[in-house]
Amino acid sequence: MYELIGYEKFRNTPSVRFFDVTIATSNIRDLVFHEGPAVSPNNDEDGNWQFYLHPNQEDNLLALTGGRTFFLVNFAWEQPFHVVRLEAGKEILRLPPGTFHRSVSDPDGSLVLNQGVRTERGNIASEFRVYNSGTIPRLQRLLAQVQQPEETAPAIAPRAEVTELHSHTQYFAA
Repeated sequence: MYELIGYEKFRNTPSVRFFDVTIATSNIRDLVFHEGPAVSPNNDEDGNWQFYLHPNQEDNLLALTGGRTFFLVNFAWEQPFHVVRLEAGKEILRLPPGTFHRSVSDPDGSLVLNQGVRTERGNIASEFRVYNSGTIPRLQRLLAQVQQPEETAPAIAPRAEVTELHSHTQYFAA
């Protein structure tokens, strides 16, 4: 399941605050800047949602500026679809390996630091593939049960609760 992780303020001086945001097991870092109300990854030409999924990487996402709304799908979770809001100065969003995820930035954009944990089997090519929901029947069926926002909408609410339990460990089972 995804997790929201707090972090520690360790020092205050006049007009300055210091925070320890260390993810002790992190072995990779990436900094992702969204200019304006960006969607990542973008929809395909037919309007199908696309997602990232890291089979060999845990993400630990900290918004440094702005905010993002994350759309998460993981078929190993009791409720596989979640919408999670990440705002600057708040918690770190931990995503376990095998979680489909996409995000929509606020109208003024956002900057997010990922302190990932990647296994030895993972690399940039294997971890940054884009998965098209239009070609994954199980994902397509799940998304048909929830409201999908306009490309630039920063937040949504599910149209209907997804109540079917999914306990399969395979991401793409039909």
